[in-house]
Amino acid sequence: MRRLRVPALLAAVIAVGGVSAECAAPPARFSATVHPVSAEELGPSWHPGCPVPPEQLRRVHLSHVDFDGGTRNGDLVVNQDRVPQVIEVFQQLYDLKFPIEKMHPPSGYPGARDELSMRDNNTSAFSCRDIPDSGAWSQHAHGRAIDVNPKLNPYVERDGFEPGNAAAYLDRARRDPGLLHDGDPAVRVFTDRGWTWGGHWQDPIDYQHFELP
Repeated sequence: MRRLRVPALLAAVIAVGGVSAECAAPPARFSATVHPVSAEELGPSWHPGCPVPPEQLRRVHLSHVDFDGGTRNGDLVVNQDRVPQVIEVFQQLYDLKFPIEKMHPPSGYPGARDELSMRDNNTSAFSCRDIPDSGAWSQHAHGRAIDVNPKLNPYVERDGFEPGNAAAYLDRARRDPGLLHDGDPAVRVFTDRGWTWGGHWQDPIDYQHFELP
C-alpha cells in the first residue's frame, strides 16, 4: 500500500469533514504582565497634584475576550496595591468568556478625555479626575477603579447620562453581550472580592464602574 505524505494526509482529513485534534490550533491562554509607568507615558491622564505619583502605578498588560470570541491583549493602569486583584478578576472574566471591546489607557485619547474613551467603549482604570460636582478625587485618580464597556454600561444621573452615544443602552432589560446586570457572574467576579459596583448606587447609577478603595 502506498504511504501518504503528511500534506496529502492533512488534505484528506480536511476533505472528509475537518482537521483532527492533533492538527487543531491550541486555544489561547490568559496572560498578564506588569510594567512600571512614567509621567510621560501617562500623558494628560496625570499631572502634578494628583493623589498618586506615577511610581505608585503599574501598567498591567492583560488578555481579554473580544466580541468575536477571540483573544486580544490590552492595558490597564492601576495602583500597585491593586495589581493582584486586577489580574485575578480579569483572568476570571476571561474564563467566563465575558467580552470586552478594547482596553487602553485614556492617555491615548485627546486630552485623556473620559467622554472620548467611554464613547469608544474603552475599558479603562487610572485617570486623574474628580467626582463630578463634588471636588473630591474619584477612585480612578487613585488607580483603584475600573470602568468596563462604558458605552454599553452608561453612567446615569437624574439630568442625563454619559457617554453621549449610549442612549440605546439605557434600557437595562437588554441582554446584549458585554452588558452588566445585578447578579451576573461578571459582576460577582468583582463584588465577591469586595469591589463596589456602581450599578448598585441610586443617583447616579454607574453601570460601568467598579472600585476597591
